[in-house]
Amino acid sequence: MKPNKHELPDIIYATADFEKWASRHVRLIRSDVELKHRNMARAAFPFLRATFYRWAQWWPIVCPELARAPQVLAVGDLHIENFGTWRDLEGRLIWGVNDFDEAWAAAYTVDLVRLLASAYLAIEEQHLSLSRKEASRAIEQGYRDSLAKGGGPFVLAEHHRWLRLLALNKLRDPVRFWEKMCACPRYKGTLPIGVAKLLKSTLPFREEKYELRSRIAGLGSLGHPRILALATWHGAHIAREAKQLTPSAWIWARHLDTTEILSRELVKCAVRIQDPHVHFAEHWIVRRLAPDCCHIEINTLPTERDEEKLLYCMGWETANIHLGSPKAIPAVIRDLAARKERCLHKAAKAMLKATLNDWKVWRRKWDGAALAS
Repeated sequence: MKPNKHELPDIIYATADFEKWASRHVRLIRSDVELKHRNMARAAFPFLRATFYRWAQWWPIVCPELARAPQVLAVGDLHIENFGTWRDLEGRLIWGVNDFDEAWAAAYTVDLVRLLASAYLAIEEQHLSLSRKEASRAIEQGYRDSLAKGGGPFVLAEHHRWLRLLALNKLRDPVRFWEKMCACPRYKGTLPIGVAKLLKSTLPFREEKYELRSRIAGLGSLGHPRILALATWHGAHIAREAKQLTPSAWIWARHLDTTEILSRELVKCAVRIQDPHVHFAEHWIVRRLAPDCCHIEINTLPTERDEEKLLYCMGWETANIHLGSPKAIPAVIRDLAARKERCLHKAAKAMLKATLNDWKVWRRKWDGAALAS
């Protein structure tokens, strides 16, 4: 039976239901969840990032035809701040998608439309200065070109010098980064034995001491336990983070009977140079944190930047991820070629409208005193 938009509960009920479901898979930290709720009320962009579960509900209703497009193993909750940098085995700086918590099999169009909708919202909130038409053209062209050429990772060495300068700008200063890490409170819980062993094994020493601290970060995963192993090695800080994962919100939205997590699979199969410091244990991910090994927020980018070129690269990298589903690519190429011009633009506008309507409801029902605090 075709879903009807009037069948969806409001965003308040949906959020409570999703968090109840998530709490069966992860020990949610209530104070962090309350912080997440406040951030959702303050601005539309954090709301978009924090409410992917709602996007997964709206997607087949607002965009039913696009939702039936060929399926790939998708990022799921892609947006313009889901990109960052890491170092490969040779120490080279790599740029690309760096969060796969919501990886699931979905229409290839969902990543493109969500990426585009997030760009539109960033334009609306004046975080980006280009037009919607330019943003749409750049993302779609980057995606098409990457598919046609079989993709290719972004190694910020001899090539992509402009992207390297963008990523290593003065706002990612090591002093400021480590001040934030050192300000994290001490961790008081108990790690699963397997996670503790993996966390320790990823450090470059065996005897030196390290401290466990609790870290508050992210938006979609805000509320999930994040444990930071912080140490000083040869006179400078190093850090590893263990984060507990939940099954994808797609499972909740589609009422599926599974707890499978596909993050590890997507990292392995996509066209990319893997981060050698990313490891999985049980339902946890452990990774290195450093000023040059984290996601990049739009408001930390320098004011002088080629935004159209940046969005083109995001479209290209999206195809890099989808190319990890090689059997689906011929169907994806045929489907995309048959699409009418600006169909992704219309879908992004429609999904953004649904998101903003939910945000208005969230703001109206949110406690004004809590928002002001």
